[in-house]
Amino acid sequence: MPRLRVQSLTKAYPSVLANDQVNLSVGAGEIHAVLGENGAGKSTLMKMIYGVTAPTSGTIYWEDQPVDITSPAQARALGIGMVFQHFSLFETLTVAENTALFLPPGQSLDALSIKIREVSEHYGLPIDPNRHVFDLSVGERQRVEIIRCLIQKPKLLIMDEPTSVLTPAAVDRLFETLRQIRAEGCAIVYISHKLDEILALCDRVTVLRDGRVTGECVTEDQTPASLARMMIGHDFEHPFKPEPTAGEVALSVNNLSLKAVDAHGVSLSELSFSLKVGEIVGIAGISGNGQRELCSLLAGEVMPDAGDIHWFGQSLVGEGSTRRRQRGLCYVPEDRLGTGALADMSLTENSILTAADRAGLVSAGFLKLEKARAFADRCIKSFQVKTVGARAAARSLSGGNLQKFIMARELEQSPTVLICAQPTWGVDVGAAAQIRQSLIDLARSGCAVLVISEELDELFDVSDRIGVMFNGKLSPIEPISRTNREQIGLWMSGLWQKAA
Repeated sequence: MPRLRVQSLTKAYPSVLANDQVNLSVGAGEIHAVLGENGAGKSTLMKMIYGVTAPTSGTIYWEDQPVDITSPAQARALGIGMVFQHFSLFETLTVAENTALFLPPGQSLDALSIKIREVSEHYGLPIDPNRHVFDLSVGERQRVEIIRCLIQKPKLLIMDEPTSVLTPAAVDRLFETLRQIRAEGCAIVYISHKLDEILALCDRVTVLRDGRVTGECVTEDQTPASLARMMIGHDFEHPFKPEPTAGEVALSVNNLSLKAVDAHGVSLSELSFSLKVGEIVGIAGISGNGQRELCSLLAGEVMPDAGDIHWFGQSLVGEGSTRRRQRGLCYVPEDRLGTGALADMSLTENSILTAADRAGLVSAGFLKLEKARAFADRCIKSFQVKTVGARAAARSLSGGNLQKFIMARELEQSPTVLICAQPTWGVDVGAAAQIRQSLIDLARSGCAVLVISEELDELFDVSDRIGVMFNGKLSPIEPISRTNREQIGLWMSGLWQKAA
């Protein structure tokens, strides 16, 4: 008997048919992948199952009985847990308080904190229950989402891009956990764009395209290439990276230090590196080791306690983010919804937020709305962003499509230096290849690019030189030809310091 079955499930919005007559069946003790491009309808389908949104038509069966799931609380009462792609955490509350909101009332926070520590350490996803969410990196927030689902011991676990900001070691540990709870009879619906993960973990695959089921298969019969063809309808090309012709130093960081602003922050200690015109430098590392603080310093959001940043030989210390953007420094933050874009603003308005000067969207203090809409339209077209248009609110886009729009918005400004954190987070395999090729092409056209990512494959695809951040310190920056994934993986635990 299937643990979950949906029959002819349809969700229609005024401007789009998100799901069209979808059928899906997941058995107890099965890990079932749902695969599709950004905007294919995966997240909408899961939100209907979890009670976040109501279906237009169709039926959901839970343990062979039709159910009308009207809220996440009702879903959790049935035994359904969900890890969202966009985090559903209250930033001003602690990890324990956020977890308590997911559980029946009357929980003791002290007892719950102990349980969170036990579960997080058992599953290899350590997190301090007393930390506030606003202090957590993206990777740490992902851990909170996963832990607070696992603490409920669900009968069905829905995971929407759960490994997007986890390191390879953390992914391996998570897979061990998922296999363990599968063996205990839990059904798992797993959404990911990482085809190798699906083949390694999942039993069956259902493919969505434009809101409809276009294929089903068992994973043992498939390869990454065959899954990609099922998903996007054709083969995708791996990025082509010509040899770099590095020019002058565009950005140099000299003995940069920053004291943590609170007990849970990361202090940066004497960071030094250079970024040259025409090259891509990649920074690897487990989330929460100072990457966010480094980005804030480079973007001009905070000033260092010691050290200096130079722009073509001229000091930037004292210059804020507006002046640095005017110089040609563009920035893709790791947090796309909240920092990278404002949810309730339209795509046109979100374009104005960062491209007003570089794209000429403001003149004499007045907005050029038509020019701003045209700019947003170019961004939508350049990365095939699935949306109803430039007037659409950022929150209406799927996570991957919003990521594509933010990437396009920064690239369309013809940056001199681009700082890019987690560039392909939540993006499907075809779009990820396009983004990576765009970064390579941008560098080879004369831009200096810094890519910060937890995806080692991504960094080795695009980088010319690569280093690692650990506990606020930076490893030596090595040419790609003189290192490998194994060495960088070891360095992500700080082992370069012991070797030195």
